[in-house]
Amino acid sequence: MKKQIFYFLILFLSSFTGKAQKVFSVEYSHQADVKVFVTDYEHQADLAVYKVDYSHQAGKNDGKWFFTEYAHQADKKIYFVSYSHQADLKIYFSPYSHQAGWKKNSKKHLMY
Repeated sequence: MKKQIFYFLILFLSSFTGKAQKVFSVEYSHQADVKVFVTDYEHQADLAVYKVDYSHQAGKNDGKWFFTEYAHQADKKIYFVSYSHQADLKIYFSPYSHQAGWKKNSKKHLMY
């Protein structure tokens, strides 16, 4: 019984961490919460994203994203579009974690 309570508490508490920075890339646009376009340059982006290796490294809407293996593990489902005019959000994949962050705060609500 104690073991079950322990697992329940871990599951319950983990649901309050790192909102909207655990993402899953869906196959079709109608499955997505946010449509994303990847820019070639940081100055073209609304958000600079740094991909982290582990879920506990995911930030709290600060551009540090962890890509989940399954959709139910993610806070947001994203779809990568081919053209910038199709996107809700334009991102730039940064090679450095210190560069991650919002460039245009007007789009921040999309990842909450």
